Amino acid sequence: MKDQNFTEKEILGDGLATAKYATDNYNLFSNECAHENVRSVMMKILNDEHNIQDQIFRMMSQKGFYPTPPAEEKKISEAKQTFQS
Repeated sequence: MKDQNFTEKEILGDGLATAKYATDNYNLFSNECAHENVRSVMMKILNDEHNIQDQIFRMMSQKGFYPTPPAEEKKISEAKQTFQS
């Protein structure tokens, strides 16, 4: 098998995808818990995973790997109107 070197962008992208997958699953697990103490633990882990996801996203954004252009004012107004109704 040939050695394969991954770029920093690929590694962070994989980490972000994994964190998103984990939050999806922990959210599902917490919704399905029948016992409050287990649900509480799942919610703590879910929050931790969201924080990890945010850290990876911010790192990618700072390095220019995940560009996020500013939203247009028109789209912001439309979103506000949609969710205020």
